[in-house]
Amino acid sequence: MEHEFWHERWAKKEIGFHEGTVNQYLHDHWPDLAGKGSDAVFVPLCGKARDIWWLHDRGHPVLGVELSEIACKDFFEEAGEKAKVRPGEPFTRFVHDDLEIWCGDFFQLVPDDLKHVRLVYDRAALIALPPSMRQQYVEHLTTIIPDGTRILLITLDYDTDIKGPPFNVSNDEVQELYGLDYEIEHILTNTLAKDHPFAKRRGLEGASESVFRLTKL
Repeated sequence: MEHEFWHERWAKKEIGFHEGTVNQYLHDHWPDLAGKGSDAVFVPLCGKARDIWWLHDRGHPVLGVELSEIACKDFFEEAGEKAKVRPGEPFTRFVHDDLEIWCGDFFQLVPDDLKHVRLVYDRAALIALPPSMRQQYVEHLTTIIPDGTRILLITLDYDTDIKGPPFNVSNDEVQELYGLDYEIEHILTNTLAKDHPFAKRRGLEGASESVFRLTKL
């Protein structure tokens, strides 16, 4: 997907993928993934998710990467917080204490950028990408995060006749994408109720969300 697609979505506020509250799966399953520590967290394709503040409030330094400058600015403004803006290439950095949002292309990240990271939260990155880009995403993520990094991955699976984003990612595809380089624990699969916001908006029946814990080998 071209950068312009995402810039246009944010400019038009066509951001149905944005959750206005903290994700329930994050709330329920993060403690088991992270323990009581305060390891640094990486959030790819982070948008303006409130989940980032939730993670930061629990003592984690957080680094998010997001293509849209609108999303980066909204993230801080909507929370009533200010960030120091540090322009540069390939990323403009929005810095608030030990919480940083880097505005730019995820695929421009290098291992040195994430050498301090031990945890990853992916609710909206993998499912934001069409099938043609998902292998590239996983390969790049695997290259830039340290060995032993743990990931909380949330996926969405639904009728493939409907076009994303968010796109459907089956549990089998998670195994195919991550199986060689990660230990995979499938925590749960939950069928969405008909009145769930996403299912209702798309007219879906039988759509499901799944939660995985991954550990890079």
